Amino acid sequence: MTRHLLFLTGTRADFGKLEPLAAAARDAGHTVTFFVTGMHMMDRYGLTKLEVQRMPGVRVHEFLNQRPGDGQDIVLAKTVVGFSDYITEYKPHLIVIHGDRIEALAGALVAATNYIASAHIEGGEVSGTIDEMFRHCNTKLATHHFVSSDVAKRRVMALGEPEEAIHVIGSPELDFHAGPSGVTLDQVRARYDIPFADYGIAVFHPVTSEQATMGAQAQALFGALAASGRAFVVVAPNNDPGSEAIFEVLEGLPKDRFRLIPSMRFAHFSELMKHAACMVGNSSAGVREAPFLGIPSLDVGTRQTNRAQAASVVFSAAGDGPAIAAFLDQHWGKRHAPDTGFGEGRAADRFVATLARPAFWAQGLQKAFRDLG
Repeated sequence: MTRHLLFLTGTRADFGKLEPLAAAARDAGHTVTFFVTGMHMMDRYGLTKLEVQRMPGVRVHEFLNQRPGDGQDIVLAKTVVGFSDYITEYKPHLIVIHGDRIEALAGALVAATNYIASAHIEGGEVSGTIDEMFRHCNTKLATHHFVSSDVAKRRVMALGEPEEAIHVIGSPELDFHAGPSGVTLDQVRARYDIPFADYGIAVFHPVTSEQATMGAQAQALFGALAASGRAFVVVAPNNDPGSEAIFEVLEGLPKDRFRLIPSMRFAHFSELMKHAACMVGNSSAGVREAPFLGIPSLDVGTRQTNRAQAASVVFSAAGDGPAIAAFLDQHWGKRHAPDTGFGEGRAADRFVATLARPAFWAQGLQKAFRDLG
């Protein structure tokens, strides 16, 4: 039996993780809709709703959930109202949310309070920010869990979720990185006007609990990168509180060695990563995709605390200039064996196989805390 699956996406990052699952569900005969909101709707971040619109065979509904300066509580409230109106009208069989963003929390709340089954992607992971609290809230609100690893499964079970509702599929974005991107590096460089043949990738997002110091952290980090004399492709930060201070630093970087890009198509970003000398910053891509591709990465600050296990990942504070310089000297261009701690690139197949089981849809919506042991 085919169903109506509603995927909620608020950022370029979560769309990259949801797209392989949605495509597999679509190809299996399910009706797939994307509720598009958040950063996707903003010019400053590349108007990435266009990426969702390009996906064939799916429905798309757009909702503007914020204005510049809105606090996360206001964004949450607006998203709850808009998403609730939508699901009341269209009544999906399953709401699919990802990770730890405020839009995902809104989707989980709406699903739970309207007694609609929901699937949480990549629960059970840890980080050093308020996002981790959002992620664990989503776990408690969701009825089904698709996690990236056995370690994540154990954490979801520790939160009281039943083992039969937890499915280990790996990280979905690795499905895309595991195969050809469909574009060449020359095409990527031409599209995004990247003049460098030898480059690193830098992505530095705000940490909401540290927003007062984000400008100083960004100044220290990018100052160290500038002092190295090397070239970097810089992808703009997300829109969490503290991003304005980071943008001020990025806009002052020397343009002959730093190419600032608001956002990239996922295929193009994948190809860019595959040829990068390293990755620097606090994006999850540095602790998940980069190790999978065998690229050395420097994880900066607290945003991904305790999340990375791969040997190719090095850690430093944003203000530790000597450590940043040492990483660039010692690891630039060095390749590592691929790390499969977050999967092997088969998440979508496992996702649709789970959806095909009658027991998945027979699971009740009434939740009870399952004690370990």
